[in-house]
Amino acid sequence: MTELHESAGTGPGDAHFAVFTDRADATAVARSFARPGSRTLAHASGRPWLVGHWHDDEIITAHAGGASVAVVGCCPVDADELRRRVARLGDLTELGALARSLPGSFHLVGALEGRIRVQGTASGLRLVYHAEIEGVRVATTRADTLASALDLEPDAQELAVRLLWPAPYPLFETSMWPGITAVPPQDAVIVAADGRSVRHARWWTPPEPVRPLSEAAPLIRTALQEAVDARTRQGGVVSCDLSGGLDSTSVCFLADRSPARVVASTWPGRDPADTDLHWAERAVRHLPDVEHVIWDADASPLVYEDLLTIDDLLDEPTIGVMDRSRVLRHLPGLAARGSRLHLTGIGGDHVAWCSEAYYHRLLRTRPLFALRQLRGFRALWQWPLGGTVRALADSRPYGKWLADAAGRLRGPLPPSVATGLGWGMAPRLFDWVTPEAEGMARRALLDAAATASPLHPDRGLHADLEQIRSCARVIRQWDRMAARAGLPMASPFLDDRVIEACLAVRPGERVTPWRYKPVLGAAMRGVVPEDCLRRANKATASMDASNGLREHRADLLALWEDSRLAELGLVDGAKLRRLALRPASRGLSEAILYSTIATEVWLRGLGRNRARVPQT
Repeated sequence: MTELHESAGTGPGDAHFAVFTDRADATAVARSFARPGSRTLAHASGRPWLVGHWHDDEIITAHAGGASVAVVGCCPVDADELRRRVARLGDLTELGALARSLPGSFHLVGALEGRIRVQGTASGLRLVYHAEIEGVRVATTRADTLASALDLEPDAQELAVRLLWPAPYPLFETSMWPGITAVPPQDAVIVAADGRSVRHARWWTPPEPVRPLSEAAPLIRTALQEAVDARTRQGGVVSCDLSGGLDSTSVCFLADRSPARVVASTWPGRDPADTDLHWAERAVRHLPDVEHVIWDADASPLVYEDLLTIDDLLDEPTIGVMDRSRVLRHLPGLAARGSRLHLTGIGGDHVAWCSEAYYHRLLRTRPLFALRQLRGFRALWQWPLGGTVRALADSRPYGKWLADAAGRLRGPLPPSVATGLGWGMAPRLFDWVTPEAEGMARRALLDAAATASPLHPDRGLHADLEQIRSCARVIRQWDRMAARAGLPMASPFLDDRVIEACLAVRPGERVTPWRYKPVLGAAMRGVVPEDCLRRANKATASMDASNGLREHRADLLALWEDSRLAELGLVDGAKLRRLALRPASRGLSEAILYSTIATEVWLRGLGRNRARVPQT
């Protein structure tokens, strides 16, 4: 197994590649993927196996007994240990067990007896797609790579689906292009030795939530420590978000235990009621070796900034474009302070807390306990009694819920109690979406309803997994943006091992109206000082969002002046232009524009970048 370099490749944090079987016809297709700057990892035969971009620190390979394995991403596995495990490999399906034993976040690629196997992460942070090109099945880590090779245009129905707020599972996990198949995060794709036959094989299932918190806390602490260590063990300088919230504070304290020197970064909120800076400074008093950088609150980019100039290469629309400037603005300053990697606390909200929908089942299995807790939730979230009773009595299976949602796409957003105790937030379309787009979105929902199963029979665990996977898809794009900006990002909470450790906690101890993030508080006791664990809220940045609507309304107006979505007949551009002139309109504070803006920005970027879609 050899690696051929056409150039030094790309910088760290932006690994992407295509995978080919060991065949002559696959070799011919692989040549069309090679571009200046790409790298090639060869099969033992010398034919191309991986063609793409990766940094030397992002790949570990092993070859033994006719099997080849590549781990691409962040994984601290020792090369000799990997080789020993590959030597014992009897079948490609055994790679799932290997993946489940390793910390970090990575793609795992295997080749054995002419077959190839490719998987990403259970979180959805690292994805896999495949398509047939000139009779050869090719797997990639980015859908737009395949779309470029096949010269495809986005599917109109997929665009209509992305206008839903929100697009429910499984609709948000499909490819934007016809003929390109998205591999579900819990599956691996296996291409047979003939180079054409393909199947998906499940490699991951979520743990059952049965572990007491007292037993789970040290396991969560170890998993999160290993996730942070995987990024910091090389030393040097790393930077960390330090908002003062429990998530980023935990990551910062764990990083401070590592060989790396830590620079903590705090953006104070513009809202005078925002207490982030107070809590961040409280944490730093316990971190004497950490350099603390406090940015000017008034220089913090607002939501909706720079929407007209975004030219990142994205393989699907993402609401992350709304906060792109906020995410990236401080990275050059941190890089100038020597940071080689920026750690975030993103994902903590999704794994250290969980959906109240677990109480739908708990009411039936532990009724007295559930009723006490539900009284607390009603007071906390101001749920009306009637709505709570109706949500708890709703026993519709997931497919029926999807089908019913297809019949109610217009109208007000569903009440929070129905979302909190149900399968999720029922999707909506808004006035500016055309009847044609509504018809396509409805057909997609009904098609999915006919065959879709929930991510787990328990609607609480389903809701948790859906939220983790939808969050990871946003972070996946932010990670690419950050790498392009020159400072890679990492979110340790979204590592599979951390997710598994958190999901295993009994839901009654994981989500409660009486304590804020009890899982993280218990896991970080002894690592984060008690006075830092007492925070029981988080900032919402609602002022930044509302101010962004007002200050960037000219950009929003320009966005709809020559709207690509309007050209395709999916939105009414005139209605959107009128809305841009009235940024204080009722409902805009609820982010209902996000999915439409995300899709419009993506289409514009696709047209702008058609000549430079990432060629592996």
